[in-house]
Amino acid sequence: MRVLAVEDDAELGHEVVSGLRQAGFAVDWVMDLAAAEESLTANTYDCVVLDRGLPDGDGLDLLGRWRARRSRVPVLMLTAMDGIAERVAGFDHGADDYLGKPFAMAELVARVGALCRRAEQPRPSLVRIADLEVDAARRRVTRAGVMLSLTAKEFAVLELLCARRGQVVSRSDLIEHCWDAMAEPMSNVVDAVVVQLRRKLGPPPLIATSRGVGFVIDEIG
Repeated sequence: MRVLAVEDDAELGHEVVSGLRQAGFAVDWVMDLAAAEESLTANTYDCVVLDRGLPDGDGLDLLGRWRARRSRVPVLMLTAMDGIAERVAGFDHGADDYLGKPFAMAELVARVGALCRRAEQPRPSLVRIADLEVDAARRRVTRAGVMLSLTAKEFAVLELLCARRGQVVSRSDLIEHCWDAMAEPMSNVVDAVVVQLRRKLGPPPLIATSRGVGFVIDEIG
């Protein structure tokens, strides 16, 4: 799941990005409203974490413009302006959630995850394919009853493939949803993660390659 973080404080921005990435999210980070507008125009996000007091204006003004254009991306306001009046203004402008600073990283991760799951195309929390079980809610993967240890990126790719079981998922789609802007789209990063996934999942294989297009997961035979 891909998240846009809009935060002008460098130290806090690094903390937010690091915490969300460790939880398995792909995160793009910008520091002002203009860059946020550009990112939201160019990319598709599952959630936006938006500060209010930014160098070129109030995050609420940007949120209002997004909603006026009928953007439905879930938005969590993350700001020190967390009085009742400020919270009400946030929701009036179209915010989906509001978290005051200072905050606990575990709570931010949980709230962002909840907003992503409420997006237009929610992913199933539990998928079973043959003897493979992927529990997205607990971030747990087992095969034939054996717990598998996956990296955050491996889990993100596997979760998306499972959510679209039987459908070919293109490399560009995987990059868009599982990587952030730091990824190089022309690299073989997706193929490398899939190779590792296949090795960890073991036989019989569940992930097939659609040559020149992408990958599909389903029960063999």
